[in-house]
Amino acid sequence: MNFMSNDNRKFIVKELIALIEGGGAHASFEKSVAGVSMDLITVVPDGLPYSIWQLTEHMRITQWDIVEFCLNADHQSPKWPDEYWPAAGEEIGKDKWEATLESLRKDRERFFDLLKDEEKDLYQPFDYGDGQSLFREALLIADHNSYHMGELIVLRRLLGDWKS
Repeated sequence: MNFMSNDNRKFIVKELIALIEGGGAHASFEKSVAGVSMDLITVVPDGLPYSIWQLTEHMRITQWDIVEFCLNADHQSPKWPDEYWPAAGEEIGKDKWEATLESLRKDRERFFDLLKDEEKDLYQPFDYGDGQSLFREALLIADHNSYHMGELIVLRRLLGDWKS
């Protein structure tokens, strides 16, 4: 049973969306990937485990998994860690890069639609899983993506591809 007033719910949803979109305490996803040099997208800097491409694709896979989990009790998550991280060495063209970015945006919007659905209780644990709720999954997306957006910016700086 949801004891939250509609005004409070709208406020919470607005704040969760703002947190996921970023731009408060950290750069937004859009800013972190804007103008990425396609020549550097698959370069793995010395001492680091992944490229800009691998990191962005990992974010896409993870966010997709979270959204699907929220929508479908029968969803099977990819195998950790193998299916959450693409292999190094793959050639990535502009079309594939743009498709990854678009998928990230679309899944983010699908999640926002879930948050905005007033029929969904933000705090009620799903009937499946280990106690996850829509609220918890929103915080997970925000936390995971902001962590990796910071890494994207560091990668871009190391590669000389960040103009702050």
